[in-house]
Amino acid sequence: MKTFQYEITDPIGIHARPAGQLVKTAKAFQSKVMVEHNGKQTEATRLMSLMGMGIRHGSVVTVTVEGPDEEAAVQQLQAFFRETL
Repeated sequence: MKTFQYEITDPIGIHARPAGQLVKTAKAFQSKVMVEHNGKQTEATRLMSLMGMGIRHGSVVTVTVEGPDEEAAVQQLQAFFRETL
């Protein structure tokens, strides 16, 4: 299991476009990707759940990846967060 934290820098936070991109990125891996914020947790492949978490600019999220390709998934997800959110 691999975990990392990221502070959201997008001025709007996680809204429809980046949430959809995150779902697509997470679905590319066999590993289970979880996003946690303010005590709420959801799978990164669940678009409406992600958008319903209320993740805004300055929020810190914890991303946990567990599965057979977790190392590659963490690297790609960290790059996604840095470039998109």
